[in-house]
Amino acid sequence: MKLYGMGPTRSLRARWALQELDADFEFVPVDLMAGENRRPDFLRLNPAGKLPVLVDGDLVLTESAAIVMYLADKYRDKALMPASLEDRAQAYRWSLFAVTELEQPLWRIARHSFVYPEEKRIPADIPLAKEEFLSMAAILDRHLDGRQFIVGDTISFADCVTAYVLDWGDRNGLVDGFSNLKAYLERMYARPKAPQRIGEALANLSNKA
Repeated sequence: MKLYGMGPTRSLRARWALQELDADFEFVPVDLMAGENRRPDFLRLNPAGKLPVLVDGDLVLTESAAIVMYLADKYRDKALMPASLEDRAQAYRWSLFAVTELEQPLWRIARHSFVYPEEKRIPADIPLAKEEFLSMAAILDRHLDGRQFIVGDTISFADCVTAYVLDWGDRNGLVDGFSNLKAYLERMYARPKAPQRIGEALANLSNKA
């Protein structure tokens, strides 16, 4: 398998699953700043020009959460895929909650802070997005009360999906008021097979520049 990605992007999410599963893979760096994601050979893999991309034989898969779920299903004997139908349903539920209710407001903050050209930014959208994130984070914080993991008593694909989003929120100072989320982040990133945190990956990019 090959994973096309770059430092602090959501390719970290896919790397996490691969590492937890002890899967054999090659990491192929794609430099977004140099425009490598717009080259014809990469656009043949993902016409959207986004990371990550997983290539497994003839399968080309985009969207980081889908990659994590695929890997959990491919290696069912290695625990990232919950055993019971009910737990799998809850893992799907919370993964989708993470990418829709938590990740989207973080993207809005990023777009209107530095992604969009300055003339297209709407500064007033930033506090609104922060409010949305905090409202949804409170729901997950209550869910994690007394829990070590998102679903069940061991790590699942839902944790690989969700922890990355919470780390992103933490970099924006939006997790400080949630004791369960903070403790969860520390537990997850203390795992021996956890990937770099976003800040560390960004620092490594800066050091290479």
